[in-house]
Order: sequence, then C-alpha cells, then structure tokens
Amino acid sequence: MNNMKYSFRQATAGDAVQIWKILEKAIKRRKEDGSKQWQDGYPNLSVIENDIKNSVGYVLVDEDIIVGYCAILINDEPAYANIKGSWLTNGDFVVYHRVAISEKYLGQGLAQIMLQHIEDFALKHNIYSVKVDTNFDNTGMLWILQKMSYHYCGEVIFRGSPRKAFEKILK
Repeated sequence: MNNMKYSFRQATAGDAVQIWKILEKAIKRRKEDGSKQWQDGYPNLSVIENDIKNSVGYVLVDEDIIVGYCAILINDEPAYANIKGSWLTNGDFVVYHRVAISEKYLGQGLAQIMLQHIEDFALKHNIYSVKVDTNFDNTGMLWILQKMSYHYCGEVIFRGSPRKAFEKILK
C-alpha cells in the first residue's frame, strides 16, 4: 500500500462527472452485494455537485486520475444528535459520507488510505473525533471500520433507515 503515490485534494466542478461515474459503479456493486444502501436514488450527480459547491467534496487521485471520493464535513450531521447508544465524545467532530473507490482500483487498500487522509484532515483542524455511519449490510465498509479501529457507538436514523454509527478518537 503505497500512500505516497496518491494525493488527496478538494474536488472541483470539473471533477463531478468522473466522481459520478465512480459512484454509479459503487451503487451497482452495493446492489450486487445484496445491500440496500444507495438503492433509492441517493447519492446522485446533484448531491456530488452540491458537495463540490459547498467545498466538502474530496478526491483521492493517482496522478490525474480520480480513484476515490468522499464528502467531509465538520460538526454537520443532524442525525447524530439522536443516536440510540452513545458517542465516545461530545465535542467537535469530522464526519464523512459517500465513500467510493473506482472499480479499477478495488482491493488495493485505497479506502483505508482515504480514511487516513480524512483523519489527517481532522487533525489539521485540531479535531480529534471522526464519526461515520453505514448500512447494516455494507460488509466492506464495516470491515474497513473495524480494521481502522473505529468503535461501534449505536444506531442513527439516516434518511428514514437505521444505520450503524461509529467513532474513532484520534491521538
């Protein structure tokens, strides 16, 4: 896993179509895996365009090829206020959504590299908590969260469905 090969940067308007192609294939993979996540028209191209417009879209890049995408927000997930369970911390936090890796780059540990960049983003903002949620049936993401030492904190309702919520405290 060569972390230095990849750069991580804010997405630009010109990246939207390439990002959407990655997400479209990820949505199809979720369906093929039997997951209900992302099977209701979300996310879509306008969600990605809004992420970029609001400066929360980020890409993992191999030279000039976008290989991964996520949205990163600070203290901005209203659903997290109503957790069934409890968070490890109650202060500032970074939250990320819409994690997707290009089909051509699957199985190379890139999601973990991207999560490391998200942790670095948090630390650069002097934030020591990273929170995320995922579907109960997203086995790939659940495995990565376990591998990256995230702690299961409970359930949140996101867009009408229960989701597993996790937090990682950064040192």
